[in-house]
Amino acid sequence: MLTSVLVGVAGAWVVERTDVRGRGWWHGLLCAPLAVPAFVNGFGWVSTTHAVQSFPGAVMVVTLSYYPLVYLPTVAALRRLDPAVEEVATALGKGPWQVFLRVTLPAVSPAVLGGALLVGLHLLAEYGALQLLNYPTLTTAILQQYATVFNGPEATLLALVLVTFCLLLLGIEVLLRGHRPRSRVGAGTSRAATPVRLGRLRPVVGAGLAALVAWSLAVPVYALVRWLVRGTSSGLEGGELTSALGNTLLLAVLGGAVTTAAAVPVVWLAVRHRGLLTTAIERSVYTASAMPGIVIALALVTVSIRVVPDLYQTLALLLTGYLILFLPRAVVSVRGTFELVPPGLEEVARSLGCSGPEVARRVTLPLVVPGLASAAALVALAVSTELTATLLLAPIGTETLATKFWSDASSIAYGAAAPYALALVLLSVPSTWLLARLSIRSDR
Repeated sequence: MLTSVLVGVAGAWVVERTDVRGRGWWHGLLCAPLAVPAFVNGFGWVSTTHAVQSFPGAVMVVTLSYYPLVYLPTVAALRRLDPAVEEVATALGKGPWQVFLRVTLPAVSPAVLGGALLVGLHLLAEYGALQLLNYPTLTTAILQQYATVFNGPEATLLALVLVTFCLLLLGIEVLLRGHRPRSRVGAGTSRAATPVRLGRLRPVVGAGLAALVAWSLAVPVYALVRWLVRGTSSGLEGGELTSALGNTLLLAVLGGAVTTAAAVPVVWLAVRHRGLLTTAIERSVYTASAMPGIVIALALVTVSIRVVPDLYQTLALLLTGYLILFLPRAVVSVRGTFELVPPGLEEVARSLGCSGPEVARRVTLPLVVPGLASAAALVALAVSTELTATLLLAPIGTETLATKFWSDASSIAYGAAAPYALALVLLSVPSTWLLARLSIRSDR
């Protein structure tokens, strides 16, 4: 998690606050790894070299897969930050590093902490990439226990350990975030920040960005293309790929809409009615998401069979699983925008005779639309690449790109798995592009 935070924050600062050449291009390229699922990234590296099947290799792969979750909100926060704050510090004799550490970083800390929280939750529940990298974790151990003893006590104990780690992570994030109000009515100065001159370091920084893009994007894509062209095990039927693609698109759209809609009341309570109860409600959202998808799926299967048998292996049950797993992503995205909406604007609208729904429609909604769109895109991206819960909860005969890919990759049919992996990457590109555009949208 720390390496993802370091890479994400450093990349955001270089793109937004320095004079590195091609900043727009670098922004798009640094967002692009979001389009490559972690298990596809792991597949690309493992199918290229088995040297990554180690602790350093696992750290490298998960860092390359998850640093955009920190980079995107940090870029958005830097773009919105009033440059006059940094310029005052510079005028007082502070150097670039002092300005960054004492002014810029504290100002964007909510965005950094939100991204770090998402990375931590992902790592606690990650299965596919770490299984391919042959690196044992609590999640892989839980899956092994469930494979041998259904809902065995060992697996339950390991799941409780995961939940404990999740609660610890949430507590640390709450302490670091603090309770300072950060909303403002004015948008600050209507100009871009003066970029920091890199001087002789510009070629070095450019080379570092190029290396990051090559390792996070070029290597897995090259491996997929190589196996698609040269793989001797590739036997693909166009009908199977089309069917899996259609199912994935449908589930992504439905999952994104349902989860984002559910995040709105949670964020509204947490931001507008702060207290112990509302904070507990918001934080409880994150607990279940720290558990592997298979644990959530098995719990839903057990409840549906014993309480509501008609829900077993239905679309409604599958969407419920997505809601539990990915609601934190939507909450983080929506809250980041909602916190910047001044309560005074809503109070003025009410004093002018607007009802509650009118205030929400005419004042609040237009200001939080970017956050809602970002949340829906982020959840849709996650749904399209979700693996373990989909395997258990999907209706009989429903195959997605992720499940088809895993079926072939786990049997070492790399050539047959490559078309589905490439389709997953291409399907993720629109959501990634939308997230990249929203992160640099200027409100000035």
